Amino acid sequence: MEFRELECFVVLSEELHFARTAERLYLSPGRVSQLVRSLESRIGGRLFERTSRRVRLTPLGERFLADLRPSFDGLAQAVSRARAAARGVTGELRVGFLATPTELVAGSVRAYERRNPGSVVKLVEIPLSDPFGKLRAGEVDITFTLLPVDEPDLATGEALNRVSYRLGLSVRHPMAKRAVIEAEELASIPLIGLDGPAPRGWQERIAPSATPSGRKIPLAGKVATTQEGLTQVALNRGGMLFCTPTAAQYPRADVVFVPVTGLRASILGLAWTKAGETAAVRAFNEAAVAHANAAPVLVA
Repeated sequence: MEFRELECFVVLSEELHFARTAERLYLSPGRVSQLVRSLESRIGGRLFERTSRRVRLTPLGERFLADLRPSFDGLAQAVSRARAAARGVTGELRVGFLATPTELVAGSVRAYERRNPGSVVKLVEIPLSDPFGKLRAGEVDITFTLLPVDEPDLATGEALNRVSYRLGLSVRHPMAKRAVIEAEELASIPLIGLDGPAPRGWQERIAPSATPSGRKIPLAGKVATTQEGLTQVALNRGGMLFCTPTAAQYPRADVVFVPVTGLRASILGLAWTKAGETAAVRAFNEAAVAHANAAPVLVA
């Protein structure tokens, strides 16, 4: 009896949905059906009742699951531990994050630790004004960052999401009650920029100096952290751009986040030093990509 057949049976018994099972196992729904049929053929009876509307375990399937589960869980853990040991993916991995650990960050951590038993992630906050300092200093092994990254010593993974921006404004700002703000209107709204060693390209993503048509955007001052920026916003000293998932993490009575149209999407990915690439770094990037691909598409 093949392990893949048993794995497919267990996951389908949890999801009771062929498409979701296929997503979790990185298979096609057709391959899931094939594996289930093969297992039922080996056992000699139907394990699932399948109609166009629902999937559920048969009495035989329920008994088989109850008998199989303890042994399967032990086998799955043994395989995961062996794979992790073979890749050298053990111990602590230090992962940087910006501003706040959104669901994408937390979900990637869970996916990595689930794939690599015995490994643990330590999350480290990265200053908004110095996105690569801790990476280069060896204080983190890999970090979430905005893409693209144009740094010769750094490697990056693929895009994990593409989301729109929101403009943080004081509730006292004249545009605070707007349903949406066009990118060209930023020419009349001083933006809070970044202090510190952030590369020019990074600073332009956080606080662009011009609108898409080239109109100059005034600078309202510079900050080093997200919290400093929010404080300036709350004091009505300027606006600050946030990607939509990050804005959702900062509900405040004195700040509103207004959707902005006409800007290029904010793209989140992972970066690490080329010299510091390890099996654990590669495994975390793979886990993050798998989690992002399996998650619902964020409409922002």
